[in-house]
Amino acid sequence: MPPALLVAERAHPTAAICGTPTATAAEFIARLEDLDRGPFTGPVGWLDGQGNADFGIALRGGVLSQDARQVRLYAGCGIVAGSEPSSELAETWAKLRPMLGALGVG
Repeated sequence: MPPALLVAERAHPTAAICGTPTATAAEFIARLEDLDRGPFTGPVGWLDGQGNADFGIALRGGVLSQDARQVRLYAGCGIVAGSEPSSELAETWAKLRPMLGALGVG
C-alpha cells in the first residue's frame, strides 16, 4: 500500500468526526446512529502514480441513488463539552441549506 494511503488509513477516523478515545466513541456512535455513514466523515482525495496525495475529510456531501431519483445529504457538527444542542442543530441546517438549494429543495 502506498505510504500516503497508510497515513490516511491510520489517521481515520479523526477525533473531530469520531471523538476520543476513538474506540469508545466509535462504539457509542454505532449504537446511537441508525445509519451507515457511507462516505460521510471518511477520507476523500487523490493519489497519483508517484505516491503524491492530498486528502481531506468529507464533512458534508451527498450520495445519489443508482436510479438518480433520490439523494441522501450528510452534514453535522462537532459535539463537545458545553455544546448547546439548539446551536449545533442550527449549524447543521446551515450546512445543509446550500446543498438543498442546489437541488431546488427548501
